[in-house]
Amino acid sequence: MFQKLIEYSISHKLVVGVLSILLAAWGIVSLVSLPFDSTPDITNNQVQVITQAPSLGAQEVEQYITTPIEMAMANIPRLEKRRSISRSGLSVITLVFDDDADIYWARQQVSQQLKEVEDDLPVDGKTSLGPIATGLGEIYHYTVRAKKGYEDKYSLTQLRTIQDWIVRKQLSGTKGLAEVSGWGGFVKEYEVAVNSEKLNAAGVTVPEVYAALEDNNENTGGSYIEQNDKQYYIRGLGVAKTLEDIKNVPVKTVNGTPIRVGDVAKVQYGSATRFGAVTRNGEGEVVAGIAIMLKGENFQDVSRRVKERIAQIQKSLPEGVVIEPFIDRTQLVNRVENTIAHNLIAGGLIVIFILVLFLGNWRAGLVVASVIPLSMLFAFGMMRLFGLSGNLMSLGAIDFGMIVDSAVIIVEAVCLHIEQQKAKYPGMRLTQRDMDGEVLYSASKIRHSAAFGEIIIMIVYVPLMTLAGIEGKMFRPMAMTIFFAIMGAFILSLTYVPMASALFLNKKISTGKNIAHRMVEKLHGWYEPVLSWAIKHDRELIVGAVCAFVISLAAFSKLGGEFIPSLEEGDFAAELSMSQGTSLSQMTEATTMGEKLLKTKYPEIKQIVTRIGSAEIPTDPMPVERADMMIALKPKAEWTSAKTKDELMESMSKTLETIPGLEVEMSQPIQMRNNELITGIRQDVAINIYGEDLDVLAEEASKVAEIVKKVDGVTNPYVEKVQGLPQIQVVYNHERMAEYGISIKDANNILKTAFAGNAAGAVYEGEKKFDIVLRLDKDLRNDISSLENLYLPVSGGGAIPLSQVAKVEYVEAPSQITHDEGTRRIYVGFNVRGRDIESTVEEIEQLVSKKISLPAGYYYTYGGEFQNLRDAANRLSIAIPVALCLILLLLYATVKSIRETLFVFSAIPLAAIGGIWALWLRGMPFSISAGVGFIALFGVAVLNGIVLVGQLNDLRNEGVDNITERIMKGCMIRLRPVLMTALVASFGFLPMALSHGDGAEVQRPLATVVVGGLITSTALTLIVLPAVYKVFTKK
Repeated sequence: MFQKLIEYSISHKLVVGVLSILLAAWGIVSLVSLPFDSTPDITNNQVQVITQAPSLGAQEVEQYITTPIEMAMANIPRLEKRRSISRSGLSVITLVFDDDADIYWARQQVSQQLKEVEDDLPVDGKTSLGPIATGLGEIYHYTVRAKKGYEDKYSLTQLRTIQDWIVRKQLSGTKGLAEVSGWGGFVKEYEVAVNSEKLNAAGVTVPEVYAALEDNNENTGGSYIEQNDKQYYIRGLGVAKTLEDIKNVPVKTVNGTPIRVGDVAKVQYGSATRFGAVTRNGEGEVVAGIAIMLKGENFQDVSRRVKERIAQIQKSLPEGVVIEPFIDRTQLVNRVENTIAHNLIAGGLIVIFILVLFLGNWRAGLVVASVIPLSMLFAFGMMRLFGLSGNLMSLGAIDFGMIVDSAVIIVEAVCLHIEQQKAKYPGMRLTQRDMDGEVLYSASKIRHSAAFGEIIIMIVYVPLMTLAGIEGKMFRPMAMTIFFAIMGAFILSLTYVPMASALFLNKKISTGKNIAHRMVEKLHGWYEPVLSWAIKHDRELIVGAVCAFVISLAAFSKLGGEFIPSLEEGDFAAELSMSQGTSLSQMTEATTMGEKLLKTKYPEIKQIVTRIGSAEIPTDPMPVERADMMIALKPKAEWTSAKTKDELMESMSKTLETIPGLEVEMSQPIQMRNNELITGIRQDVAINIYGEDLDVLAEEASKVAEIVKKVDGVTNPYVEKVQGLPQIQVVYNHERMAEYGISIKDANNILKTAFAGNAAGAVYEGEKKFDIVLRLDKDLRNDISSLENLYLPVSGGGAIPLSQVAKVEYVEAPSQITHDEGTRRIYVGFNVRGRDIESTVEEIEQLVSKKISLPAGYYYTYGGEFQNLRDAANRLSIAIPVALCLILLLLYATVKSIRETLFVFSAIPLAAIGGIWALWLRGMPFSISAGVGFIALFGVAVLNGIVLVGQLNDLRNEGVDNITERIMKGCMIRLRPVLMTALVASFGFLPMALSHGDGAEVQRPLATVVVGGLITSTALTLIVLPAVYKVFTKK
């Protein structure tokens, strides 16, 4: 089949040429429309159920909201995992579905289950589904602030109103956005701040004021009337429009005197209770927003549309107000794209240089080099067809040298064959027909080895396509892209390459020696004595190679392991926390001080924005004593305080820790968000402890943290805070309540309205809507005596203070209750710096198992990146043997001999030696990225073995029976193609292995393994394989 395809391509050059042009056009169109991002989106398929119930504490939220919803969701088909957080006033349940489940189907299932359970949920709870987004969904973070000179003109309330009713409203219509969330500032309200003394003096209760506000703030329609030939619509207008309107609302009449709202309350502009804030650059509070991209959208298109819309919105803002981005993922994507482009271009140029140098024929070099863009365009077309995006993983691991291997073998065979035809063509010049015949002969002769070598390289990537979980999302696109590129090169090597060789190679036979001939002769001169020595000392050489492999395996066991090297995003995220119960104002002061310290000390910083607590859409439900400090950095070339990311992180962490009571954990924005969405934990590694009693969980977690923090390489461990929230509890006396005829429900409603506030209507300012909220005056809300003296109406008329029917006391209560699969859980989280994760966790496992003995019914597990590493290692333990078995089967199909199959297969352990020692020399632990590099290496390593054994078999068939003569002659003939294929494959990866650009840290282990492995594989293939062939070939 291959020969017929080559023959057809040579005889129908125009058809192949046109098809090549059409291929290029298809690839270019696909490339233009191909979505690009920094990394693959590894977030699992999840739906968040968010319930806000401001009147409930953490335990009530767990009992009344979280547990019923979790139980209702438990039997949804294709649901893989449930986890939840219950906090005062908030429940966030995360439901993880299998990756193949349609997200809209999953949300529909969740909505149906919510409808069935909604009757069991508290009436004042507001339940909604989180936005359809992923860990990479937060594409554009911005602040809305006043310019210099306008600071006094705009309050935080005004800025928040601008964000909610101008910026958010206009930005929300952008195609591809799932949500625009606001953060910080004050949400404007019309506040009716009642005075308990005035209420008592006037004989008015809180429920009466609330009812009055509800009853005196509405419009209505009265149909229409007809008069003569006109039709008049009737409307009753009673909606409050101003503070004065609210003040004049009548509450009731006492002794003939009307009591108005303004008589018992202060009516003023107020703000909603805050659960979060945003500070910037040490200058105080600002308002922030986040544009969240819809899952599955093209990042570049959505980002461009967001920026265009932001520029348009900026023009409509009041004078002196500016929208300023502080995290724009486009910058990271651009830097990663530059790294990919630089590595690919540099690798491509190196490959072309090696080709021209070894072939000594610029035409031959260009024929081979032209396969690179054509095969890549084929890959782009296939990527678009299969819905893959261009990113660091899918494009960053492509090696042009690997792609052109089969083209190199064919073109080199053609050039060598034509040089040997001097006697056949006395005129030293071939006609086109002669050229066609010689190309067909030489290409057909080598086609078998070249084609099967390329097929083997393709096939070894097939097991990677079966990977699941996070490693599947990371490496499946890479495997598919490389598979498509090599498939394109394989097709081109049987069609385009023979056609181009016949058409464009020089038809004049050269009689002189060029630089390539002289270089190859020099190589022959060096190689021949080495080969002779290898043949004479064949058995010793084989034993030495086996010993080297065994030693390498021992070294491999000491490398340590990590999941995937973390991508340097170019920005930092500092996770800040203070003691339980810290107020929002105290946290704001601490973060502002930290920003000032960092901005003063580190010139690398462009901007710092800190997000405290939770946004209004609490997909990331932090308490007010926790904050995320986003540190936008200048390019790495401009750094002066440190040379590496880890050094700068450590230095900044020490600076922030000088603030009393502040705990710091350094990370990166995308890394932190991905960790949280995938596992519910922000740190790289977590020890999860499960059980029922929160006090026991907290005690055991503290013991584990004490053990963990003494381990080398571990950052300061974070223990999830579940206890110690300061709380004022009102404990009702049921007997006393019954005496006065007061129901618990009525008392709770008054309590909730007085302190939390209760919306009794709304005021419209044009399209803007602001709640009318009834609550106690601010000065009274912060005084416990106001709580004790809060009057409750009794059934017989009059009112009594709350203290007569209830006990008011200070207690410590649960701050947060976390569930994992319906079971209570606490975690100890930490990051690892300057050491591999595998050895770190193994040391911790030994210490914890010796020193920690949990009570009956309690148990612990390890989670986070370490669990990902173990899962991926388990899957690779299947994928790698499968790849090796496929290589064996294809080798046997190629050489038709078990003995010769094993000859060629010996290149794999020889290649592994170099890969292992390359990692060891560069101080790199084994990672899944390196594991994928080994799979790629094994495919390339056997290619040269196939070529060499194929040549030895040809010589045997030609009558060269003396084994030593056959080996010497065959190795000399195939020296050039073996060196060329190895050098182009390894040097093509060299820029990637040495790169320090953004994103290079993920590519580096893979490239290091391939380069190191090919160096030893090639050297040992040319030396050890002949020795193996001699020892095990029948005389």
